Order: sequence, then C-alpha cells, then structure tokens
Amino acid sequence: MPIISPHSTNPLIDGRQSDRAMMVRRGVQRLFADLKLSMVPELALASGRRADLVALGPSGEIWIVEIKSSIEDFRTDSKWPDYRQHCDRLFFATHAGVPADIFPQDCGLIIADEWSGHLLREAPEHRLAAATRKAMMLRFARAAADRLLLAELAAGAS
Repeated sequence: MPIISPHSTNPLIDGRQSDRAMMVRRGVQRLFADLKLSMVPELALASGRRADLVALGPSGEIWIVEIKSSIEDFRTDSKWPDYRQHCDRLFFATHAGVPADIFPQDCGLIIADEWSGHLLREAPEHRLAAATRKAMMLRFARAAADRLLLAELAAGAS
C-alpha cells in the first residue's frame, strides 16, 4: 500500500498563495527577468514578516513586491508599510480585475497576468542604510542557495 504525502513534492511551492496570486507572481517574475533582476519569492524578513517577492538589481538595489489578488486582499492588509524598512523601492502587483486607483501613490504599481507584467507606476526610491542592505543581501543569498539545494535534492530523488 503506497503512502500518500499531503506535502507538495516541489520544494519551491509552499501552497500558501491563491491561484490568482501565483498568476500575478509569474507575470511579475517574467517582467523582472526581462529587467535583469534576480528574485526570491516568499522571503522571510528580519521583522518577522514575509515579503511576497524580493528582487535584487544589478547595482544591489532591493525591491519588494506585495501581491494583491483582490480589493478585499488589499483592504484587509495593514502590514505592507513595514516592508519599506527592508527595501529601496516598494511595489504593489495585481491583475487587471483590481482597480489601480486603490493602491497608494507613494508605491510602485505593476499589473500582471500569467505571461508578463507591466510597470504602471515607478516606485519612489528610499535608500536603505548600509547595515540593513548587507543584512538583506545575506538573507536573499542564503534563501536562494537553500532553495536551490532543496530543488536539486528533490530532482535527484525522482
């Protein structure tokens, strides 16, 4: 009799995100890949929060993207201002079914579908302190390396 695991066999998917949020994330990831940004989704931050997507630019600039899949998702979330202390630029990302005018003007805005994303509004820059930048870079690098190892181990197990 086979044992059935309730856990995903893909270590890169944690199952916390809705299908709609994953669609937006894929579109943003494709946009960011075109912009030559490296990304880590679902990155735990020093504050205890978890950022939906953290991107690292070629010059070391750190962007955080908060994904909102509905009006209700945005209205019930009060944690997003905390992300500013961990990035140089803060963005919201959503899909075309959510009105763009509900998002704060002092954050960037990306509209995405499963194929790509469009940078509707640039995010204002607020540079991180050097010590915070170093801590975020280490957090980013360690998470990326740990996930790569998990993916390689899972691929070798099949």
